[in-house]
Amino acid sequence: MCATRRRNASFPQGLPARYCGANTDCKPGYLVQFALMGAAYLEAVEGVKNPRVGLLCNGTEEEKGNSLAKEAHQRLKATEGVNFIGNVEARDLTSGAVDVLVCDGFDGNVMLKTTEGVAKWIATMLKRSLMESTRGKLAGLIGKPAFNSLKKRLDYTEYGGAPLLGINGGIIKGHGSSDAKSVKVCLLQATRLVRGGVTEKIGAFAETLNIED
Repeated sequence: MCATRRRNASFPQGLPARYCGANTDCKPGYLVQFALMGAAYLEAVEGVKNPRVGLLCNGTEEEKGNSLAKEAHQRLKATEGVNFIGNVEARDLTSGAVDVLVCDGFDGNVMLKTTEGVAKWIATMLKRSLMESTRGKLAGLIGKPAFNSLKKRLDYTEYGGAPLLGINGGIIKGHGSSDAKSVKVCLLQATRLVRGGVTEKIGAFAETLNIED
């Protein structure tokens, strides 16, 4: 499954789509398939041409990573149709260096939940700091429009859900805490998924490849 790449005026490069397997135990060939599906999704739904694909790793050097990452790296390098730029570290998630960040379900979930937790922690600490003094409260009042704008950009309900790719159909997986607004966005997202012919494009492209597990 994946989280789609989003753009706005403040962050034109958007956040990279993260393609994580629905299973936590993956083989190198699975990661190659995630990369192919991720690239096809971005081109069909988000309109990103020749998306840059990176492999989540503990270092940017080619020899870094565990056995899964090393083998997947070599296979991605040799796969035609994938604009593979190499290994990418988690700290570069928001740098705009890649359009698709490939990883297995375990690492992807840890990365997503950590990012979510850090964002909430920063928001809590910022609010606490502003409320500690009269000067801070005044600064918070003056900066309220900017804070509200940032809160909206970080609100998961603005972005819908994650498409479950690799099946013969279109499914959008919503957040467990989704409200009516989020469900609406998910439906619009599903419409783009179907109209963009993502499932068909992934299937047609996969038939031209010889991907082993």
